[in-house]
Amino acid sequence: MKFPGKRKSKHYFPVSARDPLLRDSMLQEMQPESEAGTSYIVGIDQTLVDIEARVDENFVARYGLTPGESNILDDEMSEALYQELMSQQLITHQFAGGTVGNTLHNYSVLADDRSVLLGVMCNNVKIGDYAYRYLCNTSSRVDLNFLQGVDGAIGRCFTLISDTGERTFAISPGKMNELHSYSVPEDVIAGASALLLTSYLLRSKPGEPMPEATMKAIEYAKKYHVPVVLTLGTQYVIADDPQAWRDFLRDHVSILAMNEDEGFALTGLKDPLMAADKALDWVDLVLCTAGPNGLFMASYTEEAFKRTTQHPLLPGAIAEFNQYEFSRAMRRECCQDPLKIYSHIAPYMGGPEKIMNTNGAGDGALSALLHDIAANGFHRNSVPNSSKHSREYLTYSSLAQVCKYANRVSYQVLNQHSPRLTRGLPEREDSLEESYWER
Repeated sequence: MKFPGKRKSKHYFPVSARDPLLRDSMLQEMQPESEAGTSYIVGIDQTLVDIEARVDENFVARYGLTPGESNILDDEMSEALYQELMSQQLITHQFAGGTVGNTLHNYSVLADDRSVLLGVMCNNVKIGDYAYRYLCNTSSRVDLNFLQGVDGAIGRCFTLISDTGERTFAISPGKMNELHSYSVPEDVIAGASALLLTSYLLRSKPGEPMPEATMKAIEYAKKYHVPVVLTLGTQYVIADDPQAWRDFLRDHVSILAMNEDEGFALTGLKDPLMAADKALDWVDLVLCTAGPNGLFMASYTEEAFKRTTQHPLLPGAIAEFNQYEFSRAMRRECCQDPLKIYSHIAPYMGGPEKIMNTNGAGDGALSALLHDIAANGFHRNSVPNSSKHSREYLTYSSLAQVCKYANRVSYQVLNQHSPRLTRGLPEREDSLEESYWER
């Protein structure tokens, strides 16, 4: 890949170590690196654990669950169900979950660098329980020091698999929406390269503080000009009131991540390219995954500094839409003469031979985009006089290059059971020619 792994100059900076003049000049220009000063991503999530278990039909009936459907459990029933699963040793997997938690974990694995998770965590964590599993399955590079303690359970999502293979879902929110605004640290958001949110944060029961905490984080992000990134979560949330979400995007969000179904719910347009184009009415950068059709990206750049692609021009509802995909993304407000740019990439290697897991592929793609955004901030802080920062770009790489990176990470997630990466990606792929990574 272009720059997975530890942020060393060879991954990011266009300097050859074999040229002593360039090398020495770069070393003089670079600012000293400190752990506190490096770029990072901060996100808010509903902390939850995905729990899979093998049960019989009597188990499902005894808890009054509707087989094959999603069921909501109160805290008391959820705890009783969990304790029975534990005592009978019926649990097969306990994965840390949550779309933002998954994305931050994958970001930290890819970058081998810090991210910060805001949310709640049980005050009392027992070895082997769901909260313990959440902590164990989260990268050590994800900073959990700012989690707010709660007396009670975090969210639990049970997948109960019967002998026939039927899946019954039981969801217990627990205390996952109890994050208060006073637990949102202003200084942490002020120093971040991006603030990552999900639409789920704004949907909660009356009296729960999560929406207020989310809006407080957005207030801080705007104050310090930190890009707000929103992942839509599910089409059903958006379809409830698409106009309200359009207004929210216009007023608060800079970067939008969605799939084609969520894009349709938001815009009314089935074509993912057109949905991404329409979303540019409200945001500055769009990442839209489209299943077997790969992924699309759309953004703005300065007309005078557009770069023409060297890839074949692609047909679509917008003719030759990828013509300027070698350009870097910018906020529309930073452009004197904004130009819309688009890119598309087909599934990496045609997609996996066998898809192990569809949950989290979009989060994986977003983690790659966030890595590129953080790389831009890291390079700007380290080499402020570089020509790379003569304008206020959102990304370090071109739109086409970010597509390649996001596509590769999605493939990796599809190829494994868990939505969370266990290791970074190779710097170069043996299966591809060297020239593939050069743009």
